[in-house]
Amino acid sequence: MPIISVAMHQTPPETRKQLIAALTETAVAVTDIPAEKFIVLINELPAESIGIGGRTLLELKKNSG
Repeated sequence: MPIISVAMHQTPPETRKQLIAALTETAVAVTDIPAEKFIVLINELPAESIGIGGRTLLELKKNSG
């Protein structure tokens, strides 16, 4: 079974649901493998565990708002 793995910031359940559906739909269109064969894994990381340009995502979010 093909596995699609995504690591990203934490998101609401509805966003994860939409992402899983969209990734599966795209993978089916590209590979012609049936949707029920795909496994989608979303690994959500806390904002303080993601670094961009030497700063955490948490810091970046605080400074942008």
